[in-house]
Amino acid sequence: MADYHFKYKDVEGASTQWDDIQRKLGNLPPAPPPFKPAPFAPAEDEDSKPKDKAWIDEKTEEELEDLEDDLDDDRFLEDYRKKRLAEMREATKIAKFGSVIPISGSDFVREVSQAPQDIWVVVLLYKDGYPECRLLLQCLEDLAKRYPATKFVKIISTECIPNYPDRNLPTILVYSNSAVKATHVGIHSFGRRCTPESVALVLCQSDPVLNDAQGGEQSREAVLAGVRKKFVERVVREHEDDDDGSSSD
Repeated sequence: MADYHFKYKDVEGASTQWDDIQRKLGNLPPAPPPFKPAPFAPAEDEDSKPKDKAWIDEKTEEELEDLEDDLDDDRFLEDYRKKRLAEMREATKIAKFGSVIPISGSDFVREVSQAPQDIWVVVLLYKDGYPECRLLLQCLEDLAKRYPATKFVKIISTECIPNYPDRNLPTILVYSNSAVKATHVGIHSFGRRCTPESVALVLCQSDPVLNDAQGGEQSREAVLAGVRKKFVERVVREHEDDDDGSSSD
């Protein structure tokens, strides 16, 4: 038989006089706060945003091309649009790698000696099973992501140089224009603590080896200044972590 009982449901958050009395006596828990919808906030109109350099910087290459005829009244923004567009197009021309590429002895000439003249190549000589090689490889993998226009490769040491002594591992060779520009033998070449920042600092001591693919020719001083900044930030961060750890003890 059908249930014809009607169940009345009040507005959410509403309370009866009887409930109010019971709450004062402590027989009922406090009433939940009444429901309040979130205040209405209209979506931001793209055309209402202030048009400045930051507005240009947010645009993609395609969006900047579409703005070609929209900024004629603002010479400054139009010039800046053209500058950003040129930078983006230049950046796309730069070779990008982004990882440590494994190569064999037969690949060495093609991948390293015959690399384009504007590409720096960092070669890691290593062997599996050596903790020092694994640590340096982790640092190079980090740097390869940060500086994708620099080519990083790794090769088993004896495939590159027959009878190369294991005591010299890991070893890094830095190539440019088919020539070895620097050699770093052993993990201690990169300081007391081998980190991506300390490795970057050593690699850039003599030449602007690292390239972040942002476009434009970078001087050794500019690259080294950027690497030093990251190195200092790493040291400061580690000291802060050490201080936090000691204070918690």
